[in-house]
Amino acid sequence: MANQATEVLVGAGVLAVAAGFFIYAAQTIGGGTSGNSDTYTASFATAEGISIGTDVRMSGVKVGIVTALKLNSETFRADATLTVDDEFRLPDDTSALVSSEGLLGGSFIELLPGGSPFDLDPGAEIEDTQSSTSLVQLLLQFAGGGFGDQ
Repeated sequence: MANQATEVLVGAGVLAVAAGFFIYAAQTIGGGTSGNSDTYTASFATAEGISIGTDVRMSGVKVGIVTALKLNSETFRADATLTVDDEFRLPDDTSALVSSEGLLGGSFIELLPGGSPFDLDPGAEIEDTQSSTSLVQLLLQFAGGGFGDQ
């Protein structure tokens, strides 16, 4: 009888911990915006590591997500649609960079607001973009001595 009570308590504890993880995951995935948001577009030469649902951050804080990503058939650039919390007004000289959290970390889009007194209109394009740097390409250049060939 004591073994059954112990098993029931351990099972209840496991279910409580699992429920806690699910609640945490739901808050983390859905978090970052207040519900009201503005949409912007940005075009990158390469969007390696970026996909739908990727974080959009300012100063390391999540302010939005990537809601669409497609290849432009005319320019052959990756066109991204960014949804950003409307609490943040972006100056019209804002830059968008594909950044990574480190060597093994994931990628995200970092917004660097400029100093312009004029704001981007919702739906506008962020024109100043910088694509991700491929670590493999850098290592190949270094191994092949490609740095001095410029």
